[in-house]
Amino acid sequence: MTFTLFPGTRLALALESLAGLSVGDALGARWPVDPQSPPPGPWEWTDDTEQACCLVAVLAEGDLDRDAFAELLGRRHDPRRSYGRGALAVLGEIRDGLPWPIAAAAAFDGQGSAGNGAAMRAAPLGAWHADSLARAAVQGARAAEVTHAHAEGIAGGVAVTVAAAAAAAGRLDGQRPALLGAVAAHTPEGLVRDGLVAAQRIKDAAEAADELGTGARALARDTVPFALWVADRFLDDYPAAIAACARAGGDVDTTCAIAGGVVAAYTGPGGIPREWLAAREPLPGWLVAATATE
Repeated sequence: MTFTLFPGTRLALALESLAGLSVGDALGARWPVDPQSPPPGPWEWTDDTEQACCLVAVLAEGDLDRDAFAELLGRRHDPRRSYGRGALAVLGEIRDGLPWPIAAAAAFDGQGSAGNGAAMRAAPLGAWHADSLARAAVQGARAAEVTHAHAEGIAGGVAVTVAAAAAAAGRLDGQRPALLGAVAAHTPEGLVRDGLVAAQRIKDAAEAADELGTGARALARDTVPFALWVADRFLDDYPAAIAACARAGGDVDTTCAIAGGVVAAYTGPGGIPREWLAAREPLPGWLVAATATE
């Protein structure tokens, strides 16, 4: 990578990835759905998009401001957006003033969350860091740790952040990246990374869903490898990526959000069908206000 990213370019890349994430999330939330004949809008987005909006709103040069991110997650989270009970408990504690490191570490009887929540929101952060996969991995871990203290939950956030960074870098370089290999190289050892390594030899979507999982357990390890296999396989075809996630079932809004955010980082907004963007519920006004000043 030889390009230089200025703040305005970083923000544009993050917002384009967010568009792909949010459309995938909103359409996936209507599952069962056939993306070839999607339902009429508006398509309401879920906690995947809400948390990603919080992340984008605090992006700036330097290290992610985790205190600001945690405060925004606590203040803006809407329980009606399909949050899981564990996430609601952590975010409620943060909203009520408990420091985020304590809230995250106490989750799930002190084990921390191994869920897919850090991964589902991470793609825009990766697009922001398109000029350095190593930097993306560090910042992906920092963002994940705000709500996920378990190593696998953190690894899921790292993997998706790096995937989106690689995708955006490929777009800027004009070269399609070897996505899964790049992600596996920057993901900490563990079950998420094992899934990414296994994904590299899989050629068929049905086999990928069967072997890697589709998020039915809402864990990083059974969500991220499949979603990134889809992103890698359909990196230049956003509708096909969303269709593959929808056909597989499982945690469809989350797999669509992850794959959609990564693929849009590669295709840009032109890869997302215009009518899908129009059908998606508008993003929150507070995000628009926060990013308009950048």
